[in-house]
Amino acid sequence: MATAVPVEQATTGFLWLDLTRQCQLSCAHCYNESGPKGTHGTMTRDDWFKVVDQAAELGVWHATLIGGEPTMHPHAIEIADRALALGIKVEVYSNLVHLSDTWWGLLQREGMSLATSYYSNNASEHNEVTRRPSHAKTRANIVKALELGIPLRAGIVGDDEQRIEAATADLESLGVSQIGTDHVREFGRASSSQEPKAGGLCGGCGDGRASIDPTGAVSPCVFSTWMGVGNVREDSLTSILNGPALLEAVDSLRADWGKKDKDNDQNQECRPDCVPKNPCDPRCEPNDACRPGAPRSECRPKN
Repeated sequence: MATAVPVEQATTGFLWLDLTRQCQLSCAHCYNESGPKGTHGTMTRDDWFKVVDQAAELGVWHATLIGGEPTMHPHAIEIADRALALGIKVEVYSNLVHLSDTWWGLLQREGMSLATSYYSNNASEHNEVTRRPSHAKTRANIVKALELGIPLRAGIVGDDEQRIEAATADLESLGVSQIGTDHVREFGRASSSQEPKAGGLCGGCGDGRASIDPTGAVSPCVFSTWMGVGNVREDSLTSILNGPALLEAVDSLRADWGKKDKDNDQNQECRPDCVPKNPCDPRCEPNDACRPGAPRSECRPKN
């Protein structure tokens, strides 16, 4: 049986603050089925503040506000501001359909960055994915972010290589230098109502990272929410991240991926030599190899 990890051994450096299921869009592949009818869940402003405070005490140095559309959460700006004040870098994963002047001001502060999803250089193809006429707004706000000097990365999710190449070329023409691609993972709307499977994950869940959803439930990552390991409204983030449930979940995922690699006769050994020599070490950049739209890692099994 797994045992609790002492506080001094905690290695979590990155958190997804999964604020809301509300979004202007209804993307066909959305891994958590967010949309216009989504809610902000049961986490209060003070609940999120406690999470941020405890994260800082644990040494978490990077957080991504995600959803849904995180900028639609009524307290997202306050949460980001609190994290910055505590020395935590904050990325906002937004669809960039609409950002208020207040958001644009916040995003220009040191320690802030943006991420967005882009599906095609062709407006109709992009809009087919988002199920809303969103392409023009997203593209225009990508340009605005770059003009304001806001660090921005873009993720292209899809299985059509030609469309991905065209979208990449379009982003590069705008000046986007951080571009990642990922295939559609079979969770949420893309699951065809099938039960979630560990084989659809990147393999790095819980490895230096964790996710808190709008109800306070903690999981190894935003994709593995069915593997709940605790709830911050009931227990402290510290006790959850250092507790046996998370360790057992990570061990279970590693076992599944180890079997998969063995079946495929592939080597999944990783050593912490740091990027770019070895991108699998969470101490280097914990959220690079495991987040929506991130480039595939050379480290097995994170691909």
